[in-house]
Amino acid sequence: MIHIVLVEPEIPQNTGNIARTCACTKSRLHLVRPLGFSVDEKSLRRAGLDYWDKVDVVYHDSLSAFFEDTRGGKYYYLSTKASRRYTDAAYPAECFLLFGKETKGLPESLIFDNPETALAIPMTGDLRSLNLSNAVAVVLYEALRQHGFSF
Repeated sequence: MIHIVLVEPEIPQNTGNIARTCACTKSRLHLVRPLGFSVDEKSLRRAGLDYWDKVDVVYHDSLSAFFEDTRGGKYYYLSTKASRRYTDAAYPAECFLLFGKETKGLPESLIFDNPETALAIPMTGDLRSLNLSNAVAVVLYEALRQHGFSF
């Protein structure tokens, strides 16, 4: 199973799009607090997330709690600051793809302390980054492709 990890996501619509992608691919979604929005039923309905019950979601109180909860996992850190391309990685069938918050990305220490598993999506240098939900879809589908799209 591929695990998508959103570290302190801020925009509910991005998280909603990512949740739908996770539901469609049977990927587990990990949300690392603090979240920039509420996940109560009324808020989810307002954001159009009427399929939230079909998403396998795990909440973690902090990034350190996430690492404690998933100790021994194979982690990949997605960032525009990484030097390796996401297509250069051979993803194991069970791995964690970590994405940072929309305004800041992941903590730089994760990227620079893990150069072999810090990955970037190539793009023109004129713009800051792709939309978070698009970036998740790009990398998730590459990992799934490597395993024959076995859901």
